[in-house]
Amino acid sequence: MNERLLAPGSALVALLVVAGLSVFVVSEQEFAVRTRFGQVQPGDYAPGLHWCWPFERIERIDRRVVVERLQAEPFLDSAQHGLSVDIDLSWRVRDAGAYLRAGAGPDVEADVAMLLAGKLRSELKASYAQLSLAQIVAAPRGGVSDALSARLRRAASDLGITLLDVRVKRIDPSDDGATAIYARMQSAYTTQARQVRAAGAAEGDRLRAEAERNRNEIVNAADRDAQRLRGEGDAQAAAIHARAYGSNPEFAAFYRSLQAYRNVLGHEGDILVIQPDGEFYQYLHSPARH
Repeated sequence: MNERLLAPGSALVALLVVAGLSVFVVSEQEFAVRTRFGQVQPGDYAPGLHWCWPFERIERIDRRVVVERLQAEPFLDSAQHGLSVDIDLSWRVRDAGAYLRAGAGPDVEADVAMLLAGKLRSELKASYAQLSLAQIVAAPRGGVSDALSARLRRAASDLGITLLDVRVKRIDPSDDGATAIYARMQSAYTTQARQVRAAGAAEGDRLRAEAERNRNEIVNAADRDAQRLRGEGDAQAAAIHARAYGSNPEFAAFYRSLQAYRNVLGHEGDILVIQPDGEFYQYLHSPARH
């Protein structure tokens, strides 16, 4: 009885083993590539259950975005100053078969990343060699132009991947380059400071000359106004005196004599020699004499 059941049982186990080796499941986050004796076989497997020959191997490749950072990549600018550049690459697998064929080693992702990074280095070195550091830093995306990105995408397509983005994250000059940059900056700032001081001195001279001219114009205008006002005042005074003298000549003579007495008499140390009977003292005599 046992011998009769052993053969069918063994056959069933063998069948289950073969079925287990022939069936595989593909998830939504991966590609599945069927290889036979190391050769990639055609086939595009949607997520779900699939089968293959037991002697075939299933390679699973992640569908998600891969981000690769290239740190401290050495470059030279147009002045042959060394630059240390950090670059971020992001990509995802497009053609799983081409992707597997591009990777020669056991770590396909590392091999493909190295090939793409090599292409990027070659393109950036050629671009940076034509630009100064200031132009590189000021350039959008660190000098990764649209034309350069297009060439990288074509290279990525040959590797079975889609390049999503390439971006320069950081640019640091070498010690020699930093020294040269600081020297140029110092020279530029010194020249700029001299220009600003010269412009300030010229502006100061202009403002002082303008202020002096305005002052002279104001003083001259004030002198003219003062002379005019004095002339008008003298004319009015003369007219008033003339009217006063005409209406009362005796009082006018008396008033002029009082003004003369005030101007001549009463100053300490003055000596006046004059005839007492002269006309100058006529109003100082006693009333009896008039």
